[in-house]
Amino acid sequence: MAAEMIVDIEKTLGERFVLNTKFRMALNPAAVLILFGPSGSGKTTILRCLAGLESPERGRIIFGGDTWFDAESNQCIQPQQRQIGYTFQEYALFPTHTVAGNIGYGLGALSAAERTRRVDAVIGLLQLQGMEEIKPDRLSGGQQQRVALARAIARQPSILLLDEPLSALDVPTRVKLRGELRDLLRRLAIPSIVVTHDWEEALALGDEMVVLKDGKVLQQGTPQQIFNLPKDVEVAKIVGMETVIPGRIAHAANGLVTVEANGVKLLAVSQEAVGSDVFVCVRAEDVVLEPVGTGATSARNHLPAIVQDVISMGALVRVDLESGFPLSAIVTRSALEDLHLASGVKVVAAIKAGAVHLIPRSSNMPF
Repeated sequence: MAAEMIVDIEKTLGERFVLNTKFRMALNPAAVLILFGPSGSGKTTILRCLAGLESPERGRIIFGGDTWFDAESNQCIQPQQRQIGYTFQEYALFPTHTVAGNIGYGLGALSAAERTRRVDAVIGLLQLQGMEEIKPDRLSGGQQQRVALARAIARQPSILLLDEPLSALDVPTRVKLRGELRDLLRRLAIPSIVVTHDWEEALALGDEMVVLKDGKVLQQGTPQQIFNLPKDVEVAKIVGMETVIPGRIAHAANGLVTVEANGVKLLAVSQEAVGSDVFVCVRAEDVVLEPVGTGATSARNHLPAIVQDVISMGALVRVDLESGFPLSAIVTRSALEDLHLASGVKVVAAIKAGAVHLIPRSSNMPF
């Protein structure tokens, strides 16, 4: 059985916020766990508790066979004994130290020769050659990020804790370094926990994901599972499901159901019973736009729609629609031009039955 980290902690922050979090992480080499959620959900506080920088009031943290924290037995291992590598959101580099000095800062217990060898090794790994004597204020954001990561891994930690590792970067640099960071984490073969609220980052970096809100775990699974199949409407909204509307199952046969939402009928793949109240969830990237009258795709759902707004997303464009209910689609700029998309234009929104995700809706929901 693979070693795992067990986190079951409670901590009060301020007068109202209570972090009450439970999750497990398999400590496989190169495994990356994402802590995902909106600002204020407790992600950074969890990371600081794991690092020993803050102490929970209740619960335990078990790393493999070692107890890092146990409130009941009053046991708390100090941060320097936990063998963790930690990168802060703003990197926290020492402005008076060079690149080499920052990387070697936590290696004071080693001999001078071993410290130099360790620093040289991570400088090569993170492609920082030639920058050894440069101070942080002369580095780009991407270079600072690599120095902070080099400092974390120079200690040869048992686990890496990365707090929003790319958030301080501009968008083009963030996109470029996202792939580099994933490749690096694979090569390091060190279990890692990454805090982020960026769904593209979560999908690119993570093997497993924990979704948090108000200090509580709402769902755990692979990023793909959670983004495609959120277990409830709260998770759907947190992971950016663009269309979430109430509906009701009108008919079911052969694994397909007809769901009515705002007077519009949709086919979905589901086992929900006739009469069930559900939320209808559709991702914008699963909506294909067609000119009126073409029927170009094999999708089971073809909804007449009117373009409400066109919003630039860099290389892509989000098209907001009215189709009996608000709906969004993500298209390329070439598709925008080919379809002459603009406010007021009539189109058809094609959606495959398998892309319509249904979540049971309890009777006490405010819809």
